[in-house]
Amino acid sequence: MDARPFDALLLVSFGGPEHPDDVVPFLENVTMGRGIPRERLEEVGQHYFLFGGKSPINELNLELLDALRKDFAEHGVDLPIYWGNRNWDPYLRDAARQMAADGVRRAACFVTSAYSSYSGCRQYREDLYDAVSGLGIELSRLRHYFNHPGFVGPFIEATSEALASAPDGTHVVFVTHSIPETMNLASGGPGREAYVRQHESVAAMVAEGAGTHRWSLAYCSRSGSPHMPWLEPDINDHLRELHESGTTSVVVVPIGFISDHMEVIYDLDTEAKMTADGLGMTYDRVDTPGAHPDFVAMVRDLLLERAAVERGEQPERCSLGELGPSHDVCPVDCCLNPRSALPTIGGVGDATATATA
Repeated sequence: MDARPFDALLLVSFGGPEHPDDVVPFLENVTMGRGIPRERLEEVGQHYFLFGGKSPINELNLELLDALRKDFAEHGVDLPIYWGNRNWDPYLRDAARQMAADGVRRAACFVTSAYSSYSGCRQYREDLYDAVSGLGIELSRLRHYFNHPGFVGPFIEATSEALASAPDGTHVVFVTHSIPETMNLASGGPGREAYVRQHESVAAMVAEGAGTHRWSLAYCSRSGSPHMPWLEPDINDHLRELHESGTTSVVVVPIGFISDHMEVIYDLDTEAKMTADGLGMTYDRVDTPGAHPDFVAMVRDLLLERAAVERGEQPERCSLGELGPSHDVCPVDCCLNPRSALPTIGGVGDATATATA
């Protein structure tokens, strides 16, 4: 299959600590420039210490990498795959240096964040700019895939399986990472609220595909100043509200996440489940896509689609629902940085994707 003009794929992820001593330095990377006291970071780090100071995200990325390489080989996509993280080893800059040493000149980037927002898109684009600065590598971020069949389908499959064995009257709670309300307003562009609209669209499609009308959208992993409004309801508050209205059984679907990393295994499998258990509610959390074959095939599809676009062709662009396929290149005002204007890759008006400006 023709992946020209790309000569590599870069898997771009968040990163996570591997050992207890990594936890606070990792959180310092995540919160750099925000002035958060070390004591607060140590408090947040307790979530990681419950699991031996290790996040599952790196092993999950390795599983995805292995599945992608096998899929590419089986389908004749002759392209090396690299991996870099924003906040922990292997860092994006190290991955970029390795690509440069290997002779890579133009790479497509698959970001492990499916939706529009500053933290889920533009911040990655800023870090990618820094990573390739001065290396002569051109980067193209593959489009958002929240409504691609390869992302939505595994959730429909997992939710249907969970509901098949759930008690009558079970309520489906779709969950994603909370973000500040101002960040949601800016997602996709000023006033567009793309983050919430995209999640609502996916939740509706999964609910319909799974054959249920009993569903709602909630949020987890709130952080930051208590004085700043964030998207609500929090999953724990929402479980209490559902219990008060007579709900006794829930299926929780983490549609905001592609794999079972810390926000899933702590916020949902630990904290939210504890809340449900305390209320006497039946609680079942479904799988994220992870290395599901359809999700892996989606990455290949997005790569080949974008390669065809770059060659001047008009490929079929797979998407479900009313929002349609996302843009390849972000508008100038898309998901603006709330603190400062930093250079990025993958946007209209970027001086150059090779970050030499």
